[in-house]
Amino acid sequence: MTLRVVGAGFPRTGTTSLKRALERLLGAPCYHMEEVFGRPADAVIWRDACAGAMPDWDRFFADYAAGVDWPVSWFWRDLTAAYPEALVLLSRRESAERWYQSMDRTLLQGVRRLASADGDATGNLPPILATATPEQARAMQEMIRALFGGVFDDLDDRDKVIAAYDRHLAEVRATVPAHRLLEWQPADGWEPLCAALDLPIPDEPFPHENTTAQVQARISGIDSR
Repeated sequence: MTLRVVGAGFPRTGTTSLKRALERLLGAPCYHMEEVFGRPADAVIWRDACAGAMPDWDRFFADYAAGVDWPVSWFWRDLTAAYPEALVLLSRRESAERWYQSMDRTLLQGVRRLASADGDATGNLPPILATATPEQARAMQEMIRALFGGVFDDLDDRDKVIAAYDRHLAEVRATVPAHRLLEWQPADGWEPLCAALDLPIPDEPFPHENTTAQVQARISGIDSR
């Protein structure tokens, strides 16, 4: 199997819904940050990649047909080159302000908590990391700090966070040839994806998952479902 879709969008741009949709369309798994929490040993690989030690992508993604969300989309340049036939999927929100509002109420809260957690004391870790071994938890902390620290100068500075988002969109648009690039936002649903992949539109609603309330509940350790 080879990657048919390389996600290039930031988190909180509908990536969990995209994961479900692409798995439905392609009939194979789609890599997402969810995978790291389900397979915490992967955090070591991503942490090392953030430091410049790239894995064998074909081997790592052997069971996947697509990848979206961080950490995959943090490596969009490498993966776009490694899979020259893949569609590059740039997910975004309808505005940078809407994206920031969602990000600030969810993931940025979690990363701020992580920044103050002791990697040697798993009891102090956010609940989503507390099931990992101490070594895996440290790798996850280092990976997440590398991802967010590598993009955002200051997590508490709204203008800088939004500027990083806008800069990323511009970089992808300027780098990826138009025939390979699909820009998508959650309201677009199935049609653009199916057209770009030359696949029929499923006779079912487009998945809408990982709402702000659901993410906030996971961050706080409360099951909202």
